[in-house]
Amino acid sequence: MENIKTLKPHVSLNVRDVKKSIEFYQKLFGIELAKVRTGYAKFDVLNPPLNLALNETSFSERGVLSHLGIQVASTEDVLKTKARWEEIGLITRDEMQTSCCYALQDKTWARDPDGNEWEVFVVLKDNLEESDPCECGTKLLEKTEKTATCCSPNAVGTINETNTGAACCR
Repeated sequence: MENIKTLKPHVSLNVRDVKKSIEFYQKLFGIELAKVRTGYAKFDVLNPPLNLALNETSFSERGVLSHLGIQVASTEDVLKTKARWEEIGLITRDEMQTSCCYALQDKTWARDPDGNEWEVFVVLKDNLEESDPCECGTKLLEKTEKTATCCSPNAVGTINETNTGAACCR
């Protein structure tokens, strides 16, 4: 791709209810839609640069997608994003100073109506040894007493007050 001018990544997600997903992603990114059609929506996100499409379709279980993320420059950026998400009504959960995917990270999570996990994270130290444990999802700072752990059976699905588990490294 040396001679190709790359504009931005494109992510197309299957969603059960495009209207619910539109509401979530407007809050997540703090922007309005670029395009809406029956069963379809597109966001043209400037920061981070992303072409995000939502396609309404029926499916019975969560897909093979592990999670989606936005890497930021600092813990301060993670906390600013978390504050903005909470201010507009998204439920968040934190993993601070966590060893995940062989890197020390600070992060916060939100989940869309179809169970797709989004993290905003900063890498504090990269390339940890293979012998270092992966703690993804295990160092959650509980927002409520009802917070679920990472890989519990009820951690898949739409977030609500009793179901706020985080995605795990896969």
